[in-house]
Formats: sequence, structure tokens, C-alpha cells
Amino acid sequence: MKSKKLSESLFLKKLKWERKLWNNGSILVAGIDEAGRGPLAGPVVAAAVIFPKKTKPFNLNDSKKLKTNQREKLYDEILDKALAVGIGTCNEKIIDEINILQATYRAMTEAIAALPIIPEYVLVDGREIPHLNIEQTAIVKGDEKCYSIAAASIIAKVTRDRLMMAFDRKYPNYLFARHKGYPTRKHKEAINKYGACPIHRASFKIKSNG
Repeated sequence: MKSKKLSESLFLKKLKWERKLWNNGSILVAGIDEAGRGPLAGPVVAAAVIFPKKTKPFNLNDSKKLKTNQREKLYDEILDKALAVGIGTCNEKIIDEINILQATYRAMTEAIAALPIIPEYVLVDGREIPHLNIEQTAIVKGDEKCYSIAAASIIAKVTRDRLMMAFDRKYPNYLFARHKGYPTRKHKEAINKYGACPIHRASFKIKSNG
């Protein structure tokens, strides 16, 4: 019972942003986050998640603090309990063309546009999304502090990981299933040995391991 009360208390603390907006009349509140800004290869993926006002508590956390099996389980639970989920992606060609920050903003905008319902307010991790015609609040470390953003971080991360698993089958020399495109030692060694493949970001500097 004590554990359940603690879980509910943490849930209510992370829901403070949504609850304030709900109480002020903004019922459709979307949390926005991305995955894949740092990798040397593959797309950046953003997700938008809207929960119903009377959503039941369950344990969400920043996707980076969860194990793969935990994220996968929560991914299904979020899809089941959310009112709406939208996903946006920008591939490596767009990243190279407009830079990773602008590609991230574009993916976030696409995630919002992909929602089957239009949000009345947006809570976004990190920085505000430029030129968004919806009221928004940027929350630093929002994936740790805000329930909807934490959910969006999980959806974005799982979606991107699955894309990189598919790329691993297409380009097995690079071990994308292991590192998901991030600049690990094994990844850099593969690039040094085989050169870049079509999904590597040409605009990202890849340092040699010597």
C-alpha cells in the first residue's frame, strides 16, 4: 500500500503541468519529445502524446532511465491509455540539409500534425518549437519532470530503435542494433573500416579512433 501511495504521489507530481492546464480549461494537452539528436546515423524521431484528463496513474519515466524491455512494455501501455499519439521523423538527408536542430523542430511539428486531434496546448522538452501556432511551454529536462513529455520520450525512443534495428539488417557491418547509430567505439571502428553507409549523417564529424 505504501509503495502504491508513493507511486501515485510521484505520478501527481509529474502531472502538475497538465493538471494546471486542465484546470485552466485546456483539456487537450500534448507532451512533445525527440530521440536521435546525437547519433552519427539514422533519423531524428519526435513524438506527441495527449492523455485524457482522467488518465489512471502508471509508472512513466524519462526513456533514457529505462531498460529496453521496460520501454517496450510502456510503449504498448501508452498507446493503450493515451487519447492520441503522433510521430514525426526527419532522415539523415534532411538533417544534413537543414542541421540537426532545425530537423528536430520539423520532426516535432510533424508529430503534432500527425495527431488525430489538434492539441490546445503543447508541453515540449528543452526549447520552444519555432513558428508553432499553438500555445506552448518549454520545460528543461521535461522528460524527467512532466508526465506527457516522459511518455513522448518513450514513444520516440522505441520508434527510433525499431527503425535502427531494421537498418541493422540492411547494413549489418555497422552493428546498428547494438548502438542505434550513436558514436560508440565499435561504431567508429566500423566506419573507419567500411566507410560511411547511406544512412550516415554527412554533416556530422566522425572522429577517428586513431
